[in-house]
Amino acid sequence: MGDEPVGTVRPGGRTARTRAAVTEALQAELLEVGYAGTTIERIAQRAGVAKTTVYRRWGSLTQLVVDVFAETAGTLIPPPDTGSLEGDLRELGRASIALLTMPRLRTVFDIVVREAIHDPATRAALTEFFAARIEIGTAIVQRAVERGEAPPGTDAAEVIRLVGAPYYARAYITGEALDPAIADRTAAMIALAAREGLLNQRESR
Repeated sequence: MGDEPVGTVRPGGRTARTRAAVTEALQAELLEVGYAGTTIERIAQRAGVAKTTVYRRWGSLTQLVVDVFAETAGTLIPPPDTGSLEGDLRELGRASIALLTMPRLRTVFDIVVREAIHDPATRAALTEFFAARIEIGTAIVQRAVERGEAPPGTDAAEVIRLVGAPYYARAYITGEALDPAIADRTAAMIALAAREGLLNQRESR
């Protein structure tokens, strides 16, 4: 996947066009001057909209960054349906790694992660984003249970969490390169663990 603008224009009139223009302007500013140099005023000027429009819709630069990331990731990573648990987990992981290797989106996500460390509002927004993505991904596991690939009681949310753990660890802890092969190995291991009942929900003690 190349370094293409992640904002897309959707049907919906002026609101959709404004959102697309602001999204594109935000990414361009972040790449050119970094987070410290990016302001709502610069974004508005670049997008050709009034700064009051941006403030009214997003309130702050941080919220704009979080919103752009959440919408883009949600749009570009639909839940796969390959017909097998391992195949679905592999495609989900590969799609996520592809996004994290796109310079524009990676720049935005790096900022969200960094801001979440000390800003409670950003932390809450990031937590909410991942919770929503995990919830969407649980359909993959539910289908696997229905097909008999995983036993009833499999912890669907935990399965999806484990898919992302290796590449987020490389991206933000060890600093190692991201390779699609990570997704392949992880999918195989998680699918095996699920089949063996190792990821079943445990009763609270």
